[in-house]
Amino acid sequence: MRGVMAHELAHVKHRDILISTISATMAGAISTLANFAMFFGGRDEEGRPMNPIAGILLAILAPIAGAMIQMAISRAREFEADRGSAQISGDPQALASALEKIHAYATGTLFPAAEAHPATAQMMIMNPLSGGSIANLFSTRPAPEERVARLMEMARTGRM
Repeated sequence: MRGVMAHELAHVKHRDILISTISATMAGAISTLANFAMFFGGRDEEGRPMNPIAGILLAILAPIAGAMIQMAISRAREFEADRGSAQISGDPQALASALEKIHAYATGTLFPAAEAHPATAQMMIMNPLSGGSIANLFSTRPAPEERVARLMEMARTGRM
């Protein structure tokens, strides 16, 4: 419990909600600009779009890129909160142990509510959604094994 509480306090200390809000706003702005570019891009003498394929690709790929950047920021903030948890609690193994227990529970039990409402995934300490390696690009949480490994390395070296 100490490790999880310290993790959440680290989110507050590092203003992660503000950072997440800004990254979500930027991702939305990228999507909107991509749509504007598609509909209001350059036109030739006959009024046709100059390159409709490029406009369509931009409209599809820009929002995906924005979402991937947003998810990468979210994963980075989780690692920072893990480090902050180790500093606040003075015991990186406390959070590592909690993450292992939560992960064991999450992989043994389906979360139908989380699967039905994926927008709530960012509010959980562990990603409750199923998915493979490509899905990790769109995950708001880093792999629990990597988080535990980093925390155990902090415990081993004493560097937090």
